[in-house]
Amino acid sequence: MLAIFVKTVPFFALIGLGYGAGRRGFFPEAATAALTKFVFYFALSAMLFRFSASLSIGQIFDARLAAAYLWGTMAVYGIATAVAFARRQDLQTAAIEAQTASIGNTGFLGLPMLSLLLGEAAVAPIILMLTIDLVVFATLLVVLVAGAREGKITASIFRSVGLGLLTNPMIVSICAGLAVSASGLALPGVVLDFVTMLGNAATPCALFAIGASLASKSADRLAVSGWLSFAKLVLHPLFVAAGVYLFFPVTPFQAAVAVSTAAMPVAGTVFMLAQHYGIAPQRVSAAILISTAFSIVTLSTVIGLVTP
Repeated sequence: MLAIFVKTVPFFALIGLGYGAGRRGFFPEAATAALTKFVFYFALSAMLFRFSASLSIGQIFDARLAAAYLWGTMAVYGIATAVAFARRQDLQTAAIEAQTASIGNTGFLGLPMLSLLLGEAAVAPIILMLTIDLVVFATLLVVLVAGAREGKITASIFRSVGLGLLTNPMIVSICAGLAVSASGLALPGVVLDFVTMLGNAATPCALFAIGASLASKSADRLAVSGWLSFAKLVLHPLFVAAGVYLFFPVTPFQAAVAVSTAAMPVAGTVFMLAQHYGIAPQRVSAAILISTAFSIVTLSTVIGLVTP
């Protein structure tokens, strides 16, 4: 476990460097937004494309792993929703809190970290879980919020969701990579070198951007944000572990990747959605800050416990 912790130190050191640059004003919010956009639309998309181009749909999709991850994530989603309703929160706030408790930073932190710590064999299951987060749970949030605001669920909501999925660069890059893989054609050397070089920028830039974005977040509503952070860092990996080890058993390596992915801190995209809809952004912001800080210890502990 100590060896795993030592291996994770450089990742969190990069986050800390970004945080320091943001706090001191050396890297202002506008610069952070620009760097995040570069990672999201270019570097991370290139990394996902390169990985997907070397995989087949059969290698990525595993029904048991998908069921286990869906079960564990939906269980935490349901618990967070129930707790929100018990505190007399409305449906929109409950949906945002449930998203905070169950969706981790898989794209910016999970994929770069676990592909290095556990090897490139971890990429296929990570892509599967990332796709589930993007397609199932992001869709669920939009449908719940839009449905609550309009008073009913309409076809226009699903059209909006579909358009959002079709224009999401992570989904587009995964689909493009799989299309290349299915064609049986190898990427020309110059193209492979290009996407590899661009994709290699994803890890340091994403981690630095995470840290810089944390510098603008405050730890307000500590009781609620602390609960949501606990749900994300402890309950989510625990319920996913029940899924992959008990209810829908998968290989030990797949189980380790799934539980480690579930142990990631709250995703920054949840804050973007909360801010976009104007629903409890401070609460989500604080949960991201708290969960990322505590994940320095919890994440390495979980990885150490589940790694075969």
